[in-house]
Amino acid sequence: MSIIPVPDELTHYSSRRLDEVHKMAFPVLSQHVLDLLRSSGEELHPTPGELLWDAGDPYDLHLVLTGGVLLVDRREDRVVFVIEAGDFVGELGMLMGQRSVFQGVAMEETAILRVRVEELRRLVEISGELSDVVLSALDARRRFLSRKGEGGLVLAGDDDRDLHRLQDFAERNQIPYRTVLRSNPSAWSDLAQTCALPETGTAVVTAQRRVMTAPTTRDLATALGIDLWGIADDARCDLLVVGAGPAGLAAAVYGASEGLDVVVVEDVAIGGQAGSSSRIENYLGFYRGVSGVELARAAMLQAVKFGTRLLSPRSVTGLSEVPGGFRVRLDDEHDILASAVIIASGVRYRRLDLPGLADLEGRGVYYAASQLEANPLSGHNAVVVGGANSAGQAALFLARNAAHVHVLTRRDDLRDTMSNYLVQRLTHHQRITVHPCSELTAVHGSGRLSALTWHDRARDRDVRLDAAALFLMIGADPCTTWLHDIGVDLDAKGFVLTHDSFATSIPGLFAVGDVRADSVKRVASAVGEGSVVISAVHAYLASRRTF
Repeated sequence: MSIIPVPDELTHYSSRRLDEVHKMAFPVLSQHVLDLLRSSGEELHPTPGELLWDAGDPYDLHLVLTGGVLLVDRREDRVVFVIEAGDFVGELGMLMGQRSVFQGVAMEETAILRVRVEELRRLVEISGELSDVVLSALDARRRFLSRKGEGGLVLAGDDDRDLHRLQDFAERNQIPYRTVLRSNPSAWSDLAQTCALPETGTAVVTAQRRVMTAPTTRDLATALGIDLWGIADDARCDLLVVGAGPAGLAAAVYGASEGLDVVVVEDVAIGGQAGSSSRIENYLGFYRGVSGVELARAAMLQAVKFGTRLLSPRSVTGLSEVPGGFRVRLDDEHDILASAVIIASGVRYRRLDLPGLADLEGRGVYYAASQLEANPLSGHNAVVVGGANSAGQAALFLARNAAHVHVLTRRDDLRDTMSNYLVQRLTHHQRITVHPCSELTAVHGSGRLSALTWHDRARDRDVRLDAAALFLMIGADPCTTWLHDIGVDLDAKGFVLTHDSFATSIPGLFAVGDVRADSVKRVASAVGEGSVVISAVHAYLASRRTF
């Protein structure tokens, strides 16, 4: 048992004084919910200063009955939160098998009720009331941590492509973090006093004070414990879904809610390509619009609520038929055995073959428009290349920050490829100009994008523009290279051919969403396909002997 000194004076967030998030993040639990927790928990009476768990450890829900629990940031030996009597410890990562970002330390005269995560998941499945209150609280706390930059990670380095890659990964996976730049000597010096930072390059400082130099996103995911959620080699499931975009998440929600053991594998971030959409205004029920991140987070919570296991970032590298189903090979050489598989791997934006373009990716050249990219645009021009809805949504979002946004499209009329409401918004926006019949021909800048050139075919002239950011959304290729060995039928462009009920040429293998040939490239359509395909999966499983 470890004993941590409890400071006499604390500067912290109290669970009873967080006015902006208190109602949802720290709800008053009903007697019914308390009884359910008590039925599955054990009461503990730790000594003052007892270390209940360390940063980096898996942890459980702890309901504080008396006294309190300090949540301590190990990097700075600073008390961040005090969880008081009547509230419970936990945030979204706990339910998903992630490790704690804080130490948990008992205060004086503390009694707590510990409910193991496995039991909590079971209670979430069987009780709608407990599910609503606990999931809402865990989600609100994760969002609070993200806004405050508390816990999670410190991303340190120069404002370059490597740092942007890690920031984008953290943003899209909703991991709380803060950024420290070498160009800020004071902040850099403060961080360097707590750990050994490299003289050059990018570094990540974890909650355990571990310094990772130039890590890959996979390294980072492994350190956080988010990449392999309780999946051992040759693990088995009823249904494996490849891709966690709208189609894949819909399949997971409907499959898991109807009793299937579902595993979802996503190689980038939950939400897929749609997760990078800044604002979707024509999705049913969201008259004020919804961001791709918000929609993905809500869908992820639904999937987890019903017991789905989410693996990200993980990619599928191979698929083969075995007796009773399929063997799915992951990029770390783990295998998962699945009775049925849904292909929802979506598409990726194409890259342009322009000199110097690749060198500027993450340094002014981007393939998604989020707040991370929008913040530095104040007073500068931005250029969006593309004519689909994603390009229109990005232009409108960026116009909030940029001095002016220029949209380049090869067609002479955006209405051929973009929803009318977006065309109208772009056409009448004072800080957006649409350039039809235009093709990007060159990018300029040393170390960071500073300008670009396009050719206006209608006027047969070249236009050069000083710009701080370029967003490429120019059509997409299907993510189907991993399917070549199994021999599923694809069209000439590599999209998956399907028949009735989204079945492919191989029994038990289905395809939904943008990866499917002739699909409608809209979020609502993808969600519809992902939900409808579950009926076909059930029919297939009923006709076969499963694992």
